[in-house]
Amino acid sequence: MWPQAHFNRPLIIGALVALTALPWLPGLELRLAALLPAVLAGLDIARQRRRQLLHRQLLEAAVHLSSDGLVISDRHNRVLAVNAAFSHITGYAPEEIIGRNPSLLSSGRHDEEFHARYRQALEVNGHWEGEVWNRRKQGDEYPEWLRARRIEQGGDVFHVALFTDITRHKAREQDLQRLGLEDSLTGLPNRRRLGDLLVSRLNGLRAGEAMDLALIDIDALKSINDALGAEGGDRLLQQFSQRLTALARGGVVGRIGGDEFVILRSTAGGEHTAWVDELRQVLTKPFEIGDQALHLALSIGSCRAPEDGADADVLMQRLESALYAAKRHGRNTDMRFQPALDAGGDLQLGLANDLRVAIEIQGQLQLHYQCQHDASTGKVASVEALLRWKHPLRGAISPAEFVPLAERHGLMLRLGNWVLREAVQQQASWRRAGHRLCIWVNVSALQLIQGGFEASLAGLLMEYDVPASSIGLELTESVLLDERAGDVSRRLAALRARGHQIAVDDFGTGYSSLAYLKDLPVDKLKLDRAFIRSLPGERADAAITMAVLAMAKGLGMEMIAEGVETAEQREYLVSNGCGWIQGFYFSRPAPAGEVIERLNGYEAGNLAIKAA
Repeated sequence: MWPQAHFNRPLIIGALVALTALPWLPGLELRLAALLPAVLAGLDIARQRRRQLLHRQLLEAAVHLSSDGLVISDRHNRVLAVNAAFSHITGYAPEEIIGRNPSLLSSGRHDEEFHARYRQALEVNGHWEGEVWNRRKQGDEYPEWLRARRIEQGGDVFHVALFTDITRHKAREQDLQRLGLEDSLTGLPNRRRLGDLLVSRLNGLRAGEAMDLALIDIDALKSINDALGAEGGDRLLQQFSQRLTALARGGVVGRIGGDEFVILRSTAGGEHTAWVDELRQVLTKPFEIGDQALHLALSIGSCRAPEDGADADVLMQRLESALYAAKRHGRNTDMRFQPALDAGGDLQLGLANDLRVAIEIQGQLQLHYQCQHDASTGKVASVEALLRWKHPLRGAISPAEFVPLAERHGLMLRLGNWVLREAVQQQASWRRAGHRLCIWVNVSALQLIQGGFEASLAGLLMEYDVPASSIGLELTESVLLDERAGDVSRRLAALRARGHQIAVDDFGTGYSSLAYLKDLPVDKLKLDRAFIRSLPGERADAAITMAVLAMAKGLGMEMIAEGVETAEQREYLVSNGCGWIQGFYFSRPAPAGEVIERLNGYEAGNLAIKAA
């Protein structure tokens, strides 16, 4: 016979038609016409069987090549078949498992109740999915993600289970969890983990026991890093953390910032001052980094529990108040917490707690936006995001009051991250509505110090499908000069390479930025309102303004003057080459909806709009 694959429908029909045309076969036409449907049906069945065979062969190949393990068992839970991945994952060859119960793989971690729920889910729902721990032939346990189904066919019952080895996935989870709780450089607990440990230690204090706490800041760490290089600076921090851990004597040490460490140590009494003196004596001994012996200057804030507080948040706040006071007294000194250190005492602490709640509760915090205008035409091209807090009892609280409060009480990072997410969300909403305004967001020193800012921002932009070019970043001169912020130029260059514009806010209020401004990747300078307020009459402010405008032009940077309130100020700035202005002359900060209404007014040519 000819091979079945040689038959095809058009060929058969053509042959039959040709046969009916032969004159020496009388009546054949009728007989062939009667046979034709049966012949064609037979061809269709053969073709269907070939397709089924091919489908089955492809499916078997896919199962064989799959990286997921496959087990097929009967109604009595005897293994009928496995694939290659099963053997690769478990270590069992097919002949070692076929005919046996899959419980051979059991790790023993799951009790009978777990297995009963599994069987019931298959019986009632026909499927089950979840994480299971099994044991390989070699004896080691491993986690897998199991998907099982119950299949009824021909009056019989089969169980099909597909599983994925998630050992690496679990390891990554653990690494991420560890990184979320530990400082990556020193391995010490980070701020979040330290808070949990502090709560635990406080709960474990017995009657008559106390706990000493200190917050230690390495003064001038940026200068040290500049001298040693990044690798040398890292070695210094690692040695410092090791020496501090030895001093803890069973206590806890954590790193909560680039140059800030916390140490907790239980004590049966004794002089608190003597303990701080011991810290300073040990930590100021020289550190050997390469061929250099480094002596560190340290600012230390300290307190004792329960004498100075029995609540973890309160104690951390009081440590920060004490450290802040030590720095105010000239750095390289130490200060124990005293109630007088907190201006306003309980009132300030209560307000800080209210701010902590406001960050979590929708509605208390809000972003307003102030337009930035072309100085000549009034055209709006961008806005600055400005944070507002409406306290449920006190009403509107000025940023001049609550931002320093956030800095003192360790809330600045959370506050800055809230602002960033809110601005990106608003940008996404505006872009969907067809508006193309760049939103400028202020970035604090702490956001840069804590690390991960670039990755966090990139993740937000991806989440809301917002281009980097639509989010500008403003940093004050104080951030650029902050010793803790590390290699600011490199980090800003990376952000700029991703498409963000960079601006220096409050320009002119610092004291040493001119020397290195030319080396920073900066697009815009914002001249501080202090120089604008008395223009054009005040000669000194006018001279400074003209000098800054000339410098910005020479460096290829755009200039924004903020705090512009009068026509005279605007005319003076335009005549001296200032490209952009921001201030009450054109518009006050307003909620997002009002900004769009105002923008529509400008686009209609109504440049005389003023905020009431």
